[in-house]
Amino acid sequence: MMSLFAKSITLRTELKISDEEFVQLRDFIYQQCGIYIAENRKYLVENRLSNRLKDLNLKSFGEYYQYLRYDANKRTELNKLFEVVTTNETSFYRNPPQLQVFQEKVLGAVIAELRAKGQKRLRIWSAGCSTGEEPYTLGIILHEVLRSEIASWDIRITANDLSEAVLASARKGMYSDYALRTTPPDIISRYFIKEGTQYRIDPKVQQLVQFGQINLSDRTQLKRVERSQIVFCRNVIIYFDDEMKKQVIGSFYDNLLPGGYLLIGHSESLHNISRAFKPEHHTGAIIYRKLA
Repeated sequence: MMSLFAKSITLRTELKISDEEFVQLRDFIYQQCGIYIAENRKYLVENRLSNRLKDLNLKSFGEYYQYLRYDANKRTELNKLFEVVTTNETSFYRNPPQLQVFQEKVLGAVIAELRAKGQKRLRIWSAGCSTGEEPYTLGIILHEVLRSEIASWDIRITANDLSEAVLASARKGMYSDYALRTTPPDIISRYFIKEGTQYRIDPKVQQLVQFGQINLSDRTQLKRVERSQIVFCRNVIIYFDDEMKKQVIGSFYDNLLPGGYLLIGHSESLHNISRAFKPEHHTGAIIYRKLA
């Protein structure tokens, strides 16, 4: 027993991250995806990446850094790195007050404007879509608003995330009770199919959404996204420093069509980040609008 205990102590010591290794990995992560990890969150890097070191049979975080830079499998490992450094806590109908404002004010205004022009082409971008709950929620809301008329509309929800793992899960469209914890029961009965202990999203909602990997720090990738009337990017920019926030918000501004809307997380703000959007205050939500 003593030898096993001693071995576990040694292993833990080996997997401690030094200040130099932390700076190397922090800067590397920032360069790759724009996520900034503050000094006081050093323990997160240590905790979240220790299993990657074990899986790769590496003895230190310095070796892991070298692996990420030079190994033949570095591209695959980069995706694993993105997977562990991003947080994917989400649910259907997350933040109901904001979604109500979206349904009644934003979507209502956009649809009315398109109808007035005799147009039926709607594009929404869900940037940082995680396992798909947000874009599928938007698809459900579109069905609720347009009802049978939706068949005559050209609608696409572009859903992107940094992690290929969460995108693979999103494409399956299978969810647990926990993912539906904030979803109204009547919505569940109308838009989900119970399969054992899981719930499958209705195919008519799923067909509105197109998933793909994107790195929000890559301006070239962002420019390829089809221009939108509405952009959702909730609980994502909190992971960026101010410079990165300005770059990403600027890309959203460029993507949005004139009069378009940007919706961010309820704990996020564009204060000191961008003055290009006009904030519109509603009960339960602030919506940012592109006027130019």
